[in-house]
Amino acid sequence: MMGQCGITSSKTVLVFLNLIFWAAAGILCYVGAYVFITYDDYDHFFEDVYTLIPAVVIIAVGALLFIIGLIGCCATIRESRCGLSTFVVILMLVFVTEVVVVVLGYIYRAKVEDEVNHSIQKVYDEYNGTNTDAPSRAIDYVQRQLHCCGITNYSDWKNTRWFKESRNNSVPLSCCKPNVNNCTGSLSRPGDLYPEGCEALVVKKLKEIMMYVIWAALTFAAIQMLGMLCACVVLCRRSRDPAYELLITGGTRRARLQNGR
Repeated sequence: MMGQCGITSSKTVLVFLNLIFWAAAGILCYVGAYVFITYDDYDHFFEDVYTLIPAVVIIAVGALLFIIGLIGCCATIRESRCGLSTFVVILMLVFVTEVVVVVLGYIYRAKVEDEVNHSIQKVYDEYNGTNTDAPSRAIDYVQRQLHCCGITNYSDWKNTRWFKESRNNSVPLSCCKPNVNNCTGSLSRPGDLYPEGCEALVVKKLKEIMMYVIWAALTFAAIQMLGMLCACVVLCRRSRDPAYELLITGGTRRARLQNGR
């Protein structure tokens, strides 16, 4: 009786976890897509696309979790030894993949600062103030979104080609604070401009995004561990207790002890 109770409890938890896997699939795909969309706005600050690798992997894991949830539900309800074994093996592979995502996330998170420091000056040098130019759009977007101006502060614009060619002692309008009326970007009115530089804020933003991926992978890796444990409990109990067998009659499932009852 205690053994059957243990199986029932494990099966109940396992079915519930499979429902969570479906939800997790959607969340992981959302996180991966969010990273893709956000990094697309900052891609001019990177020369390599290695930072998108964790996002690609986590989207693949999300898609796989949806399939895992379907397999797990069917295998748990039918108590299929083959299905549950497959479920455990796939979960283990996904768990290892998520561990890899966490490791890559930490590695690439550490590289973000060096990458941004290396490329941001080049991007600012390519600024020409037109919406048709991709680097110009990227810088204007970042300065408006992060409320920053220049690399370390607004005075960095003095060293750019655009500033020297324009000869109006002004920075782009994207440096203007939103609550300031009639801001022209003139350096003669520094109070109208964002005082903080963009370099540190871009690094901070990208590190935060990478942490979303890391925490999402860690959270669902822990849930998968519980799923593997529950599946193993059901499998081990079914293999060790010869008195317990499953009958399927007319689509109705019931268990009985092999003692003459």
